[in-house]
Amino acid sequence: SLRMNIHLKYRKTSSTNCIDLKEINMKIVKTIEEVRNITSQWRAEGMSVGLVPTMGFLHEGHKSLIDRAVSENDRVVVSDFVNPTQFGPSEDLEAYPRDINRDAELCEKAGAALIFDPEPSEMYYDDCEAYVNINSLSDELCGKSRPIHFKGVCTVVSKLFNIVKPDRAYFGQKDAQQLAIIKRMVRDLNFDVQIVGCPIIREADGLAKSSRNTYLGSEERKAALILSKAVKLGEDMAKSGENDAEKIVSKMKELINTEPMARIDYVEAVDAISIKPVKKMDGAVLVAMAVYIGKTRLIDNFIFEK
Repeated sequence: SLRMNIHLKYRKTSSTNCIDLKEINMKIVKTIEEVRNITSQWRAEGMSVGLVPTMGFLHEGHKSLIDRAVSENDRVVVSDFVNPTQFGPSEDLEAYPRDINRDAELCEKAGAALIFDPEPSEMYYDDCEAYVNINSLSDELCGKSRPIHFKGVCTVVSKLFNIVKPDRAYFGQKDAQQLAIIKRMVRDLNFDVQIVGCPIIREADGLAKSSRNTYLGSEERKAALILSKAVKLGEDMAKSGENDAEKIVSKMKELINTEPMARIDYVEAVDAISIKPVKKMDGAVLVAMAVYIGKTRLIDNFIFEK
């Protein structure tokens, strides 16, 4: 394994409420056995463990998850794995950006103690037959156009939970359907882990941070702002008292369609927990979208609670 020397503010002592500075050798490990050995030792020493599952090419959105995890746990593991089982045959698995050195620098600065950077062959047997699936929550939104996606997500996250055995795991609200599915999977399968959802992190101009933003050319980058503009329009309508979810979605679609480079995959309003379509903005409502800008598929959303 690779090692990096970092200093991390990692634990508040309950007796003094002071923060002790401890030196941690951040490690980058490639095997399940190494991760298990290290995290088992941490737990034996009474430390809490946080997990931030990622597909690498980290940005400020990921850093916000790591920051939150570092503030709430004694040690933090970041998984850096482009998971092949959540990509369809025509999707961008090979083109998905990867840069472990860049990722390691961000993790080091944020205070992570361990990066798990496995090869696909480490995570999946050639003759693998067991997968984790979820039913109705994956039928809507991204599940319609990416039918195998959440099966792959649930499988790899389950494997990471079994490998790391974290106390808490951190996921971004940008992938709101994924967050709802992970929460339900943890409940239904009795995983002993707390799922922590964290807010969307945006660029200064409003674009939700995403590893796929690197695919955008300069004109496409400008065009992509139509997503966050549509989010703001929908939020403003809901906050001003508009209760008709279908009307909000219609207005958001109208706005997106004014951008010539944009092609809508979906814009929908659903119950934030069940991911079932709703007609009224009652309870917690997730208004989510997936929009192609050129060949790049971007997602964004907001949740309105009444």
